[in-house]
Amino acid sequence: MRDSAFPAASTVVDSVLFRDAFGTSKMRALFSDHALIQRYIDVEVALAKAEARAGVIPAEAAEVIARESTIERIDFEHMREETDIVGYPILPLVHQLVAMCGEAGRYVHWGATTQDIMDTAVSLQVRDALDSIDGDVRELRGILAGLAKKHRDTPMAGRTHLQQALPVTFGYKVAIWLAMFDRHQDRIAQMRERVAVVEFAGAAGTLASLGDKGFEVQKALAAELKLGVPATTWHVARDGFAEAVNLLALVTGSLGKIALDIMIMASTEFGEVYEPFVKGRGASSTMPQKRNPISSELMLAAAKAVRQHAGLMVDAMVQDFERATGPWHAEWIAIPESFILTAGALHQAKFALGGLIVDEARMRHNLGISKGLIVAEAVMMEMAPHTGRQQAHDIVYDTCRTVNERGGTLAEALLALPEVTRHFDRDAIERMTDPANYLGLAPQMVDRAIALSGER
Repeated sequence: MRDSAFPAASTVVDSVLFRDAFGTSKMRALFSDHALIQRYIDVEVALAKAEARAGVIPAEAAEVIARESTIERIDFEHMREETDIVGYPILPLVHQLVAMCGEAGRYVHWGATTQDIMDTAVSLQVRDALDSIDGDVRELRGILAGLAKKHRDTPMAGRTHLQQALPVTFGYKVAIWLAMFDRHQDRIAQMRERVAVVEFAGAAGTLASLGDKGFEVQKALAAELKLGVPATTWHVARDGFAEAVNLLALVTGSLGKIALDIMIMASTEFGEVYEPFVKGRGASSTMPQKRNPISSELMLAAAKAVRQHAGLMVDAMVQDFERATGPWHAEWIAIPESFILTAGALHQAKFALGGLIVDEARMRHNLGISKGLIVAEAVMMEMAPHTGRQQAHDIVYDTCRTVNERGGTLAEALLALPEVTRHFDRDAIERMTDPANYLGLAPQMVDRAIALSGER
């Protein structure tokens, strides 16, 4: 097959091979060229309506602009060619809208500048994209709450520095994941009013071209588009969009943490969880036994990419004077890709966690591989009232060394010490060396996390 028969996409977000691994059709549609140009037209039409309402342009002209300005009449190839020359797409678009609208065309783009239209269009995209992310996060929280509840009392080894530390429950681990996304849901709601705002201020941001009608038109434009009204012009104050992408970095960062946990727990030596089984998914081209954690790998990759874009957005905040010379252009790269990658990562997370296979028996087995040493702290604290805290520590420390050097279990080593059996019989020693009896408040923390999540 000739190369020309293949699609022309060259990035993973649009690639026919990778686009559904790294994104979703819904989010790609929100940031497609067609959707963006439609948003440009939406803003131009809304501007005409707002100016007619304020008496700046004739109402009849606004009616014609609204009726005749349709994306179906756009010559995309000509617009592409002219954009390549001009450097921005709005003047090429305005040329075509003016031609569409006849005599009323003289009022198209009245008092506006290129960045007014582009920034407001992106505000609309970001608003809708945040709504989509908000829905995905809410759905994921439901999955996590169910998983935490189901495994509230499933004991497993808690690990610090990749070493077994103290017993926890798998539900406790998932509750921590849940709480992260509860906070992300709050952040989305709190951020919306700072990001979903209109940008309309004219050439240098002063609305000078509209005289005393500037604020009135700006407010009417915001109302037409269902956007907020900013306190000041923000075309060189990019903290809103930077905040949005950095929030996506937080969301995907949390997904990356979950992905890393799953990948390690799914390793052969751990074998505690597995992504849902789908025939052929995660297969190796040469090793038939492989079942790779593909969704987790994609989540982690997305987290790394969005983190880079978050840094790019912060860098793009450093803009010169009243109209930037180039940092703005970096946003055109970072914003669409960040939203698409985040949507893709959330999609992978819902799949992986929604059907996660939890091997409770293997968790309990792994909890026992230290032969009771994982609850050395529990033994020490039980003995302390009888021997004193420091002496209890020394006794248990020496007992742990005995287990490590000579084998056996912590319970067996303790039973061999008169200073221990003087205070505890076999049943008591077996009880306090059973990891399942030293879970602290892990189950209760699950209850609290689920309750607090349900209040949102």
